[in-house]
This record gives sequence, structure tokens and C-alpha cells, in this order.
Amino acid sequence: MEFNWPKVRLGDHVDSCLGKMLDKQKNKGVEQPYLGNSNVRWGEFDLSDLAQMKFEEHEHERYGIKPGDLIVCEGGEPGRCAIWEGELPEMKIQKALHRVRAKPSFNNRYLYYWFLYAGQHGLLEPYFTGTTIKHLSGRALSNLVLPQPPIGHQEFMASILGSIDKKIQLNHRINNTLQQMAQALFKSWFVDFDPVKAKVSVLEAGGSDMDALLAAMEAISGKTADQLALLRTEQSERFAELRATAALFPSAMQESELGEIPEGWEVTSIGKIAEVIKGKSYKSAELSSSNTALVTLKSFNRGGGYRLDGLKEYTGKYKPKQEVFAGDLIIAYTDVTQAADVIGKPALVVSDSRYEHLVVSLDVAVIRPFEEKLKPYLYGLAGTDGFQSHTRAYTTGTTVLHLDKNAVPDYQFSMPSKALAEAYERQVSPLFSLIDQKIQEARSLASLRDTLLPELLSGELEAPSAETKIAEVANA
Repeated sequence: MEFNWPKVRLGDHVDSCLGKMLDKQKNKGVEQPYLGNSNVRWGEFDLSDLAQMKFEEHEHERYGIKPGDLIVCEGGEPGRCAIWEGELPEMKIQKALHRVRAKPSFNNRYLYYWFLYAGQHGLLEPYFTGTTIKHLSGRALSNLVLPQPPIGHQEFMASILGSIDKKIQLNHRINNTLQQMAQALFKSWFVDFDPVKAKVSVLEAGGSDMDALLAAMEAISGKTADQLALLRTEQSERFAELRATAALFPSAMQESELGEIPEGWEVTSIGKIAEVIKGKSYKSAELSSSNTALVTLKSFNRGGGYRLDGLKEYTGKYKPKQEVFAGDLIIAYTDVTQAADVIGKPALVVSDSRYEHLVVSLDVAVIRPFEEKLKPYLYGLAGTDGFQSHTRAYTTGTTVLHLDKNAVPDYQFSMPSKALAEAYERQVSPLFSLIDQKIQEARSLASLRDTLLPELLSGELEAPSAETKIAEVANA
């Protein structure tokens, strides 16, 4: 693409520095959280798992970041970046990141979108150093050559594209909330056994079976007795459904090899109720344009959950069992030691109209329950602290982490009745449907942004025609 603006050297228009080297033996000062490479995604930050290192008072200015700073990855995926919005106070950065502050001739948000375009089209690669592991050094960052539109156009471009990205980020936040709701319900029902314990508590205090049932209904719904009475009057069908669900929970606990579990539940393992199928190994020569795509480690969000931008188009062969479909449960089986963000984490595959076939790669396994309705239950199970602790214990490797092939099928848990697992499926299915919808919306918005990006960068599209172009693309 030809740019209509003058080309300049980035280092002449920004102040930048690398973060602090992580050295536990030499670092002094007070422990503080910092951003590492794995905390920076394209356009956003994952702050769910921040590490800490020691910083001295005189280092706060050099390694601290401020709202509006552009944070750029030095390694991993060199050039990946996001604008810091001041999400947490007094944040610092580690040496794997550059902090970039634009001088008056540039807008940092414009720089973000230039990096996004450059990363998508390989414009950064000539500046990388290293063979096996690529890096974007401080010198290389300064030597980057990019177009310099008038500052007014930079600000306009950042505003137009930023409004789209805000909608994408809102969808991500909504999905995180929905995921948390589903996981909280699973924990209450199948880990903490709240409805069962509510019944037990009432019965031990001399209450009736009806009192115990109402206590379980309160535990399930979060409603008080007065609110349940109102629900019975105003929404009798909802009340009846809630009562039927509460009746599925036992009224007593029993001893097992896992400790106390609800009476009548059986201790079993994932391998007894589902098939665990490892993915397909592949060669780089097989990664070319195709209507088939591999589901890879990049298909997982940090901490679990599915993302559409981690697929690799694939032309090789695979076993029919390795093909996955919307709603299938997958688990990450490897990870790099430095990140260790996704190994053992679950995700539910999301429908993707771009491809006819999706296939799990060698780093991923699909878990197929023998009964279809158990997928949401198994997804909830894989997200529990117990499952995650189990998988960490069965992980080996130094540079690359590997999950033992039997780690997932051997995991033991207390299995509720089929009717109760299906009741959970009915409760969370609407949440997962909405998650799928929000992911699809985010993909459409990202496609709109990527359509506008080169035209805005080149100067082909300027105000006010950009607003018209947005309407045309959105309605296409």
C-alpha cells in the first residue's frame, strides 16, 4: 500500500525505554506489580495474573507508565501493543516491553493503529533480530519508518477506529462476566454443594423436608423466603422450575475417597464419561490458504475461553475425530514456560463461518462426553481450582510445558445425577449462546476496523467520508 504522507523515523518523534530486567538476586526495593509480555494483548491488557518484582524509589519514573503510554512487546510477538489507560495505579514494566511516549508530532493512538497494520502485513519483520526467537530491540524500534499524517488526521483516525475497538472491548468484558456467572453457578452447585448443605442445615435444626427444599431454592436463586413467595405468585412457572431443580439435590452428605460429597453422587473420572482426543501434528508446509483451519494454543484466552484469531489455515490430513465443531470442549496441552497462561485451561469452540472444517492441533485436545448434554458440566469442571491444580501437578518441561496425556482422563471428581447435570446445562446454555453471539459481533467489528485501517493510514479516506464508509461496510 502506498502512503500519501511523508515518511519519518519513529525515534525522532517519541521517547521510549525498555522496562526493568527481572533479576531476583540483584533487584532491590519494594515489591510491586509489573506488566510482562504475556500481559499485553493487541489493544488491551490482561491484568488477571500480574507478577511482582522489587523497584527502588528512583526507578519509578524510568519504569513507571502513565495513561496514554503505548506499551510495545519487545519479544514473544514483537510489536504487539496496547495503550495504557491507567487501569491500575503505579504500574511498572519489565524488560520484555517498550514504553513509548509520543512527542507533539504524533498521536500515540495513531501509533497503535500503525503498529496493528504493520503487524498484520509483515512490515515489522525486517527490523526483528534473532533467528529462533524474534526481538524488536530498542534500536530497531527507533529505526522504524512510518508515515506521518497531519496531527489532525491522526487524531481523527484514532477517534474513528477507537470507537470500534471500544465496542469490541465491551463485548469482551460482557463475555468475561458471563463466563464468571457460569463458573460461579458450577462452583456453588458442584464444588461447594451449597443447595445440599442448605438442606442438611435445615434438617439438622429440626426443620421439615419442605423447609429444606425452600432453603435449597434460596441457595440456588439467591432470593429470600419473601422473594420466593412473590415469585410463586407472579411467576408460577419459574417458581415450579426452581422447585424442581432444588428437589434434584440430595438432603445428606456421604464419605468418599475425595472427602464428603452429596449422598448418591459417585466418584468417577473424566475418562469414564468422555473420550479425550489429542490433536494433529503438522508441518509448516501444510500451513497455507485453505477452508480448513487448525485450532491452536492461540485459540485460548489467558485463563481459558475461546478466541477466533488464533486459527491457522491448514492443508494436511487429519483423523475425523480430530475435527471439532461449535460447542466442543477443548483443553490446552502445552505452553511455553515463560507464559504458562493456557496449559490445562478449557474453552468451548465457537462457530466460524470462514472455514468448513476446524481441526485441533497437537497442542490441543478435545473432550467429547459420551452424553452430549454433559459438555457444559465438563467445561465447568475444567474451570475449577481442583482441576487446574491437578493439571499443574501433571505438567513437565523446562522451555516448553507439556501436560501428561493421562492428566485429563485420570482426573477424579464427584458426579451428580444425570438429571442435575442436565439442569445445569439448561441454566448455562443461554449464557454460552450469548457469549457466542458477542464473539461473532466482535469479529464483525474487527473486520470493519481492518477494512478502514489501510484507507485511513494512506490518506485515501478522510473526514467526513469515513463515517459514510463505516455505514457502507457495516451494511455490506
